Amino acid sequence: MPFTLIPAIDIRNGRVVRLAQGDYERETVYGDDPVAVARAYADQGAQWLHLVDLDAARFGGYTQLPLVERLKAETGLRLQTGGGIRAAQDVELLLAAGVDRVVVGTQAVRRPSLVSAWLRRYGSEHLTLALDTRQDEGGVWRLPVSGWTEASVSTLDDMLATYSQVGLKHVLCTDISRDGMLTGFNIALYQMLALRWPQLCIQASGGVNGLADISAAREAGASSAILGRALLEQRFSLADAMRAQAPTC
Repeated sequence: MPFTLIPAIDIRNGRVVRLAQGDYERETVYGDDPVAVARAYADQGAQWLHLVDLDAARFGGYTQLPLVERLKAETGLRLQTGGGIRAAQDVELLLAAGVDRVVVGTQAVRRPSLVSAWLRRYGSEHLTLALDTRQDEGGVWRLPVSGWTEASVSTLDDMLATYSQVGLKHVLCTDISRDGMLTGFNIALYQMLALRWPQLCIQASGGVNGLADISAAREAGASSAILGRALLEQRFSLADAMRAQAPTC
């Protein structure tokens, strides 16, 4: 299976930022020009960009449509984006603007019947479910919502079982405890997901620090890796990462 590297840009108040473990009080700002950042990734060989509207993830109501239109017009990147997607109209507006995959998080957990209908209506290639997860004291992977600020009783296994019945394909799964911490992907989590749900394309996210982390995610069965803070802090370049993951024969 091809393995895809997807650089990520998180936007808050119009700036490129990263949050530590989803905490809005622990924000690092990396720049004021997300288009320039995206263009640099495209120049290094990226084909996809993962764009997150952090304000919308917290409060609802996607706000980055003008940025989406600029990115599509100026970078040539395929775009996966979300944050605050609450209604079919939100999905349709983004698809009409040229977004390739709309990321649905909170609604996927809170209203599985609604999002299941979206999968049937728009197709599995046009939606990515962001199932951000945190392991509880009993070892169960649960799914906080609203930018990780609210607890949920839903479990990762339950959600995947529900959505697999309606053709789910793309899942972005983040271990919240590792997000933005540069401690490496949770490889055991991705090994478990690949074993239980081999038909899904799992996007590894949260904590990548070096090229070895990316290779480990690929070997664990992930189909792609989301690269955020490590790229912004130049711990390695996207070009180096892509060369390291290129087929050898």
